Amino acid sequence: MANERNNVLYLGVTSRLLRRVAEHKAKVNKGFTSKYNCVKLVYFERFSSISDAISREKQLKNWKRKWKDSLISRHNIDWKDLSKSIGVNEKLISDLRAYVQEVTDQVRNN
Repeated sequence: MANERNNVLYLGVTSRLLRRVAEHKAKVNKGFTSKYNCVKLVYFERFSSISDAISREKQLKNWKRKWKDSLISRHNIDWKDLSKSIGVNEKLISDLRAYVQEVTDQVRNN
């Protein structure tokens, strides 16, 4: 994930990419991506096992920024937001925000 100006990158692992990207875009989880507005999916890899994905994440987190930029640019030269290509849309983001708000309200009222 990158911010709008592509000067901040976030690396993470998930078993549900569509959901996780929507969460970042909806900013429902307070943390790094929310704080630095990392809402563009600019690169992703798929793995058949979570252990392989975690190993790759650790490898990439140890890379220099220049190497990460090069990797992204090889696959996404213009650093376009790829979220729509995996199914993330405004309705999903809106529905996710509403769901999180509903759950938050229920917790507060109990």
